[in-house]
Amino acid sequence: MITTNRTPDLSGPIVELRNVVKTFGAGTTEIRALDGVSLTVMPGEFVAIMGPSGCGKSTMLHLGGGLELPTAGNVLFEGRDLTTMSIAELAEVRRRRLGYVFQSLNLIPSLTALENVMLPLELDGIGASAARAEAREALERVGIVEQLDRYPDSFSGGQQQRIAIARSVVGDRRVVFADEPTGALDTLTSDQVIEVLAGLARSGTAVVMVTHEPRFASWADRVVFLRDGRIVDDTSAVVPTGVR
Repeated sequence: MITTNRTPDLSGPIVELRNVVKTFGAGTTEIRALDGVSLTVMPGEFVAIMGPSGCGKSTMLHLGGGLELPTAGNVLFEGRDLTTMSIAELAEVRRRRLGYVFQSLNLIPSLTALENVMLPLELDGIGASAARAEAREALERVGIVEQLDRYPDSFSGGQQQRIAIARSVVGDRRVVFADEPTGALDTLTSDQVIEVLAGLARSGTAVVMVTHEPRFASWADRVVFLRDGRIVDDTSAVVPTGVR
């Protein structure tokens, strides 16, 4: 269970996509993955993105998190336009302020749970002692409080995903992007992971999650539906009939 007294900063949007277009290829092979998409995500908001395979969900997530840049349009993080940043500035924002959780956990098997979570901080130049303290705090936020010196393969699938989530929020991350974070997990473990993500949102960290499962989307504050690279619905977490 997440325990924190952090108060969300509600001063303005965390992430904004403004009339974003993303194409791949050129000429007759061009694919328009996103076509004029606009989205605003506020601090502490839990947004689920749904839609059929190939509709642009993961592309939208990658653009919001600065992993890719749009072909046209603007992507803003805390009011700063990612599309106008230098490579070094963009790397710094991704490294310090944005978190990512993917179906493939990408935990390093030769590092302990604590060391996996410490790694982003150490790569950013934070000393080992301070990184260790912040990593412990992040692991506590997701309910991993014991045996932090164990290696990832000694934890269950759900615990490994929690460790990956802790790594995504360690430090001063304002938003977490999660791409099908429950895809490889059983039902009970999936529910536990979604509860962790929802708890992060309640504590003030914005969460943007791609999912195919309406029951997981029901945890979110909003559900955004994509089809053919366009948003066709943006509503409360009640999944409307006929849009899936």
